[in-house]
Amino acid sequence: GSVVASYPYDDSPTHKPTGVYSKSADDEVFRYLAKAYASHHPIMRTGKPNCPGEEGETFQDGITNGAQWYDVEGGMQDYNYVWANCFEITLELSCCKYPPTSELQQEWENNRDSLLAFIEKV
Repeated sequence: GSVVASYPYDDSPTHKPTGVYSKSADDEVFRYLAKAYASHHPIMRTGKPNCPGEEGETFQDGITNGAQWYDVEGGMQDYNYVWANCFEITLELSCCKYPPTSELQQEWENNRDSLLAFIEKV
């Protein structure tokens, strides 16, 4: 896990494991939506999720192009965009895929304003 808003494309023509910006025709819209979410999240907006084992990982403005981060062939956000004309971003909300119950209230607090801002933009 991580704390970042990722947007299409996740796949790139070269299939390099990482570092290839794979721009969609609607890149500006995707960046706008991802930034709308990230800018309201207290951790995501810093661009420094500080996840164990990935302490040096950073994301400018708390967002990333999927393939720039890591290449995923056949991912859902790309599939839905290409074949169903759905604009979808992926939200990585925690370093831990399954946070303990004791942390869920804080996760809600971290994401509430982001969710509302995202809904308003959509």
